[in-house]
Amino acid sequence: IINAVVLLILLSALADPDQYYFSSSELGGDIEFMDDAKMCITIAISLLIFLICAMATYGAYKQHASWIIPFFCYQIFDFALNTLVAVTMLVYPNSIQEFIRQLPPNFPYRDDIMSVSPTCLVLIIFLFIIIILLTKGYLINCVWNCYRYINGRNSSDVLVYASSNDTT
Repeated sequence: IINAVVLLILLSALADPDQYYFSSSELGGDIEFMDDAKMCITIAISLLIFLICAMATYGAYKQHASWIIPFFCYQIFDFALNTLVAVTMLVYPNSIQEFIRQLPPNFPYRDDIMSVSPTCLVLIIFLFIIIILLTKGYLINCVWNCYRYINGRNSSDVLVYASSNDTT
């Protein structure tokens, strides 16, 4: 659903670019603008992710295990990228302060965030990323268990024994 909403916003922005135009003074400095080529690439990626999610939903509904694999691979890739973000943040903790300094001056709570000690800020963000990674790991486990369940259910190797009280 989130991918569909993002896709609709991107398509409307591509159809009417003047609707989402902000001057450099409104954005507060040197910010690279998104041109039509970047917008088309973003739309293509959003379409692909939406298709992968739809395939996983269809595969779970119709109990076709092979339709779930692309979504599982996407989740593993997303988990790996988020893990790299966490490692990068630990290796370069000053990059967070630098990123906050580059935000526009009218960004909400920018000054409050800048007043927090860098160590505390890194710890808060790292804990937030750990919570996100744990959630993503749990969801990966859910998709894997769904895949295994469907694969086992559709497998002809499963033997079914009927039990009754009839001893003859």
